[in-house]
Amino acid sequence: MRLVRGALVRQRGRDGVRHPERRGRRLTRTAVVVVNWNRADLTVRAVRAALADPAADQVVVVDNGSADDSVAVLRDEVPEATLVVRDRNGGFAAGANAGIRATDADVVVLLNNDAVPAPGFVGALRDHLVAAPDDVAAVTGRIVLAGRWAILPAGTRPGADRRTLRAHDGRLWTPSADGEVRLNSTGVVVDRDGNGADRDWLAPADTRAARHVFGFSGGASALRRSALDDVGLLDEGLFMYYEDTELAWRLARRGWRVEHAADAVVEHDHSASSGVQSDLFVSRNARNRVVVALWHAPWATVVRAVVRTAGRGVRGARSGSTRHEGLLVLAALADVVVHLPRHLARRRAESARAVVPRGRVDTGA
Repeated sequence: MRLVRGALVRQRGRDGVRHPERRGRRLTRTAVVVVNWNRADLTVRAVRAALADPAADQVVVVDNGSADDSVAVLRDEVPEATLVVRDRNGGFAAGANAGIRATDADVVVLLNNDAVPAPGFVGALRDHLVAAPDDVAAVTGRIVLAGRWAILPAGTRPGADRRTLRAHDGRLWTPSADGEVRLNSTGVVVDRDGNGADRDWLAPADTRAARHVFGFSGGASALRRSALDDVGLLDEGLFMYYEDTELAWRLARRGWRVEHAADAVVEHDHSASSGVQSDLFVSRNARNRVVVALWHAPWATVVRAVVRTAGRGVRGARSGSTRHEGLLVLAALADVVVHLPRHLARRRAESARAVVPRGRVDTGA
């Protein structure tokens, strides 16, 4: 171990020696960042899997202002990892950025705390990025649904519990008793209404995905340090949700690209940390969808995003069963309107920095 920026950092190699080259390829120092908030049980599982990967030179765990005993548990259960303790919960972006700043690695792997990487996950991401052209800023992994989404317990009637997910086409899907495996994501795309979505969401696990994709998943991806130096880190003002989509927009408009690595696999217990359709999910998704469109997308997309969000909010507020959700959406849209001058200023600033026009960005829609 050695001391870096006040934290104990673990350096590893198969033989304990740092080699400048191996098999004709430059070795790239790689760090894995995992953010925790009040779920040390999930985080310990993810961190242990990352620590076991020979390609991980450093594993950084960020406790994002947990109110429980997470810090003590993490210190006891994964002492080999670098622990960064924040005094408040600033959202996923703030936590991930703290982890990125705590390492000088050339490649930073972001891993959700409710995800478990398959053996070789870190190495697959790193090797893909090292071999890719210099304009590839990020590599996004293959995320499969796991945990309670992977199989419906015997004797449970499909649709009888809350383990039901909605596909992009509106159809509902519930885990089956025979353990049918579905995909969570092979990257991020943005549709004509500004909606960021997981590519191949709920597709069969053996679906073949194209190498090129608009954006990366913040829960299973590798980022090139030089690209982050160029465009900046995740936007902490978004707090949670759409932060990876927003960074993908900045990367694309600066001429960077994102690729998918099919052999970098993680199993994801979808929304185990924040909950499916929680108030946080509903309000932040609604707000951030419109905000990110305002900052980056063509005006036609912005208008459609606003109209769709307003319509969803009004329809929800008129129904007794969805009134609370509808009011959350309308409140989120009102927040955007109140801060509209600031968002328009950000839009102008992004245009000044960009080298690729908005209309020429391939969002995968």
